[in-house]
Amino acid sequence: MSISERTVTNKRSRPGELTGRPGVVFDVRIKYKVNGAYKTYTKKGFTTKREAMQHEAAMKAKLSCPSYVPPSAPQRKETVREYLAEWIERHGNANLRPSTKASYKSHIRNHINPYIGDVPLGQVTPAMLDDMFQKLFAAGLSNSSVKYAHRILGVAFEHARKYHYIESNPARDTITKFGKQGKTPDPYTVEQMRTLMAQVSGTQWELIVVLGGLYGLRLSEILGLRWRNVDLENLRFDVIEQLPFGLPRGSYLVEEMAPVKAGERTLPITEFTLPFFQRQQALQKRQKQLLLCAGTPYYENDLVISKANGIPERRERVSANFGQLLRHLDMPHIRFHDLRHSAATNMHQLTGDFYTVSMILGHSLKGIGIQLGLSNNLESVTAQYVDVRMDRKKLVLDEYHQAVLAADAALET
Repeated sequence: MSISERTVTNKRSRPGELTGRPGVVFDVRIKYKVNGAYKTYTKKGFTTKREAMQHEAAMKAKLSCPSYVPPSAPQRKETVREYLAEWIERHGNANLRPSTKASYKSHIRNHINPYIGDVPLGQVTPAMLDDMFQKLFAAGLSNSSVKYAHRILGVAFEHARKYHYIESNPARDTITKFGKQGKTPDPYTVEQMRTLMAQVSGTQWELIVVLGGLYGLRLSEILGLRWRNVDLENLRFDVIEQLPFGLPRGSYLVEEMAPVKAGERTLPITEFTLPFFQRQQALQKRQKQLLLCAGTPYYENDLVISKANGIPERRERVSANFGQLLRHLDMPHIRFHDLRHSAATNMHQLTGDFYTVSMILGHSLKGIGIQLGLSNNLESVTAQYVDVRMDRKKLVLDEYHQAVLAADAALET
């Protein structure tokens, strides 16, 4: 008999969760002949006899084919969590950009491992994955986030199949329907930016929103900005580095920053944004003094944006908290990165200075043209603005910052 049953003390449900109750599982064991020698194929732990019988029939058909190579038994009883940890390092180092690898690891840690991380790799079924996807939807994840989890697992399990760790790729046979990606949220208008700034002024968010929504910095650039690159006397700051992707959790000191993705640039500090820099610097000095007086360590990273004890903020945490902030303020949902889009759109609409806006954002000319819907004859635009001086950047930023912040400044005075 190719199928046998046995009693376990903690049976898994069909979605793969441990029930905490004893039960019966079914194992498949098939003897087959290769080059005159007998071998045995085994797969254990089916929750129902029907699943075991279906697998037995499929395997017998495959094993009858001389060219078929059955999956090799793992060296250890590997779980999904263990396999993905090994896979992301092997695959990620060779094939993924650091930012993509960090995104994969975050998604695996937060949205995959909590549901199927402890399931043995060879026991994952399409039903388990469909159940996980439904739970992710129920937890409030967007269609794109759940689809992203499916994509990660599809690639990871396909590699496991090719390595003969598993018989088939369970992500290929799921039945969950992922709807079409919703359109990207509209960038905030000048009026919406004015409302947002009025709400966050005087809070820990004010300079983060200024840098993201009024200067168009990327979040990694904001979190990697250091005071040594900010000149409050000459009213300028340099965007030349960013917080490294994949910074280990619990890192207290940043040994070395990463170069910016593109577009090293120097930007003017306008009269409207100067108070935000000054308040942040004064706040950090007070926080440092309080901690040192209390005998609590302060970690000197020289970061403009950091936690109270000086350690770096994590990109995922800031992004998630920004979404919560907008819900609390009852403002339209946008991603943090959409603040950058808002800055680009608003500066261009106010000034029409396409090329200077691209230099402020550290965009390629083609990139900013696509974002703003201007793709015609970029060469003529380049010829018109061969060199963007600081005074031109200041004119564009002054006009945008005044439109957003001047009303608030007038109220304060």
